[in-house]
Amino acid sequence: MSKMKIEGSFVALITPFNADGTADFGAFRSLLQFQEDNGTSAVLIMGSTGEVSMLSQKEREAIIAETARFKTGKMKFFYGCTGNNTQTTIDYLKFAKANGADGAILAAPAYICGPEDDLADYFLEVADATDLPLGLYNNPPRVKTDLHWDHLLRIFKHPNYVVHKESTTRVGQVAQVLKARPDVSVMCCDSPNLGLVVPTMSLGGHGTANMTGNIAPAELVTISKPWTTPDVSVSFRDAYLGLLPMLHYSYSAINPVAIKSLMKAVGLPAGNLRKPLKNLEGEALLKGLRIVKELELDKKYGWSSPELKAA
Repeated sequence: MSKMKIEGSFVALITPFNADGTADFGAFRSLLQFQEDNGTSAVLIMGSTGEVSMLSQKEREAIIAETARFKTGKMKFFYGCTGNNTQTTIDYLKFAKANGADGAILAAPAYICGPEDDLADYFLEVADATDLPLGLYNNPPRVKTDLHWDHLLRIFKHPNYVVHKESTTRVGQVAQVLKARPDVSVMCCDSPNLGLVVPTMSLGGHGTANMTGNIAPAELVTISKPWTTPDVSVSFRDAYLGLLPMLHYSYSAINPVAIKSLMKAVGLPAGNLRKPLKNLEGEALLKGLRIVKELELDKKYGWSSPELKAA
């Protein structure tokens, strides 16, 4: 059986909530269809953008079981399966596999700040416990553990790893991974502050694992295309520079505060953030709405809301 290959836009989806705070599965269906209709290759459900750290185990299991039913085969469904220790992570992986997941994304368990050698062993041990395709998310800003490329390349020799997402500021790390040509799709965070998108794609990266695709999916598809011909690099440049205001806005507050607040304001079925996080209001929200109008995303996607009219 050939190894899964993912290229293009890999969107870290928000978790939509009902007014009573429960997961809104009707909204999930709509948001997933929105992504599929606009060319997204894969989605990550319950990553940090999905407020996963504030979901209970029951909620996480219910979200996997219910959303996997929405698959059409056109877009891969990955789930955030990181637990707070090795066994919990394995348990989540087994549940995801049994309930229809296409794959899972793993980060280091948050807060423990384990040594690199221990964390490398963790990624290998959990991979041995499943045959689910896996992605590794090197995300030191959020989990305070950072893996050097030597550890990453050791981990990527495991046949179950198919995706690498980098969220450091080290272009050199991305270059070293790509130079080694591991059998994984090398992707990066779309934060313009990290500055990885341009070098990753120019060095042969396979796409972006992004958050801004929640509100600009087709635009992220454009900047996530591998540079296989010179014309792709030209279309990338124009699209990336045009999208910079929205990329910066997406990361103007802790993920996913800005993007989820803006989605709700334009009329997408996002719901509120889970407390203690709160939706943006006032000038902070108006800035995002003005960017939507300047980029004409409202016209492109057919959005009309009182907030947009007032912006």
